[in-house]
Amino acid sequence: LWGLPNAINQIIFFTSGLGIVFFTVVVGHLNSQINASKYMLDYCDNYFALITTWFALGIECSGLLHASYLIQMLVVALSGKGMKSKDDPRTTAQSIFS
Repeated sequence: LWGLPNAINQIIFFTSGLGIVFFTVVVGHLNSQINASKYMLDYCDNYFALITTWFALGIECSGLLHASYLIQMLVVALSGKGMKSKDDPRTTAQSIFS
């Protein structure tokens, strides 16, 4: 990929998922960047931007972003089937730091 060594491709793009994270951040930020470049200070100098920022920060601080895991657990419980993982069981160190 792009002439990079195989080791770097494996680590960045295929093993860790870091490439997908970069892609998501770039695509998610692109819309705001285009609006801000067209409308300059009008983009952030209004109450809509202020309220949106407060709302986003509130969700971030509350931890509601992680509610998707609770929804996943609920769906698995309602289906009556167990969730199978292809990953190895976590070690104690992985459980502490993740």
